[in-house]
Amino acid sequence: MTPEYWVLVVAIVVLAVSVTVGLLLGARALRRLSADRQHAQDRVGDAQAKVAAADAKAATVRAETAAAKAEASSARAEARRVLEAAHTEADTILEHAHRQAESDAEQVRAAARRSGEREIALLNATVKEQSAEVERRAARIDERERLHAEEVERLLERERRLTTLESDLSSRESELTAREAEVARNEEVKRRELERIAGLTADTARVELIDAIEGQAKREAAILVRDIETDARNTADTRARHIVVDAIQRIASEQTAESVVSVLHLPSDEMKGRIIGREGRNIRAFESTTGVNLIIDDTPEAVLLSCFDPVRREVGRLTLEKLVLDGRIHPHRIEEVFESAKSEVDRLCDRAAEDALVDVGITDIHPEMAKLLGRLRYRTSYGQNVLKHLVETAHIAGIMAAEMGLDVATMKRAAFLHDIGKALTHEVEGSHALIGADLARKYGEHEDIVHAIEAHHNEVPPQTIEAVLTQASDACSGGRPGARRESLEAYVKRLERIEEIAGGKIGVEKVFAMQAGREIRVMVRPDDIDDIGAAVLARDVAKQIEEELTYPGQIRVTVVRESRVTELAR
Repeated sequence: MTPEYWVLVVAIVVLAVSVTVGLLLGARALRRLSADRQHAQDRVGDAQAKVAAADAKAATVRAETAAAKAEASSARAEARRVLEAAHTEADTILEHAHRQAESDAEQVRAAARRSGEREIALLNATVKEQSAEVERRAARIDERERLHAEEVERLLERERRLTTLESDLSSRESELTAREAEVARNEEVKRRELERIAGLTADTARVELIDAIEGQAKREAAILVRDIETDARNTADTRARHIVVDAIQRIASEQTAESVVSVLHLPSDEMKGRIIGREGRNIRAFESTTGVNLIIDDTPEAVLLSCFDPVRREVGRLTLEKLVLDGRIHPHRIEEVFESAKSEVDRLCDRAAEDALVDVGITDIHPEMAKLLGRLRYRTSYGQNVLKHLVETAHIAGIMAAEMGLDVATMKRAAFLHDIGKALTHEVEGSHALIGADLARKYGEHEDIVHAIEAHHNEVPPQTIEAVLTQASDACSGGRPGARRESLEAYVKRLERIEEIAGGKIGVEKVFAMQAGREIRVMVRPDDIDDIGAAVLARDVAKQIEEELTYPGQIRVTVVRESRVTELAR
């Protein structure tokens, strides 16, 4: 179907639409004309109603009086005139409606005709544009076909070239194959000649060459290992000693840390009776409320407080001190003062934990961990305050980590938290290292820090550098002079046992315990023990001390073997 056909179809459709619109407008005009005619008929009905009313009135007047006949005749005449006027007015309105409907229909037809002409013109323009677009597309298609033909021609030319190159390559490959076969034959001839001259086969020569290279490599590796081990032996002790000494020198802490006081001095011995109370009611109320045993003996102006929990003991001491200062001692007053002292000790613990964390530089820690750290303010180990020991250990570990290029923050955190389990050793069974590791794991600490805590006393074998440095910093803090103290009886027993262990060995002449038991000088008889035996003796003594004794720091064992020969010249 041609574009002219479609244009004609569209024009017919537009014309039909226009005629339909005209007919609709004519129908509306006819409806309006019918309405006007109905209006006229209504007016005629009104007139007829008036005539009927006039007839009724005339009949009534005629019945009453004969004089009314003239008036009735006049009324009928008037009614006829009104009726004629109504008929005339209705005809005029009907004629006017017909003329108006014809005018409206003519206008509609003219408008439809003009609209159809515009649509036809628009369709003609559209058809022309589409024809031009079709021509342009046909031109492009022709251009593409031409380019495609050229491309096919180029591909065919390339394929012909490739075919030629493949044939050339095949010929060259055959020539190379022939040359390789000739070279292989020549190499085989040369190899056989060399085997004949050398008296060795190729496999035998290869094995001998590999053995020679392997031996040379092993020798060079052994020399390198020896040099590395020698260098490590020469520098390891110096380097480790430098790191430890530098870390200890940079920690300016007190030589002896404070310990928890469990003795309360009284203003007079009379206060003991007031503390005991009538029939012992005050002392019973005090012990049941605080959980601390109160020992009152013959010691002048002093009482002793005994409790395994250091925090509870401090609360009891502070409670008794306030009661003594106040002077009012009775069960109800003891409960009031106990609550006040407990709150005060809690505040002191929180403040101590906060100061320690600020000193070490730790800001993000679980509140429950901080509360447990505060309880260590009243915990001691061999007379050394545990909280101060943690701060000192953290500083030593941080300096060591900085010297070795490790993460200082992680190292200080692991060292600071390594003894946190001691806050619960009176409440939870088990080693404080394992208790502390469980606490750290519970409150979200990193696994490296947890491992350093649980391995600092070798309950778990240390596997990380953090664990090893935590052990080293703990030993430095606890083993420095004046850091810890022990009872005289335990000290003497430890020295005696050390001398017994060394003196019980064969060939030992004298044993001297020096530097408060931190060094042992073992004098041996040179005729019974040689140099190698002296080294074995030192190792055996050190091993037995490690297995049998518990001590802070290290104990050095030095074996002295001296040979003297004396002659007299006469």
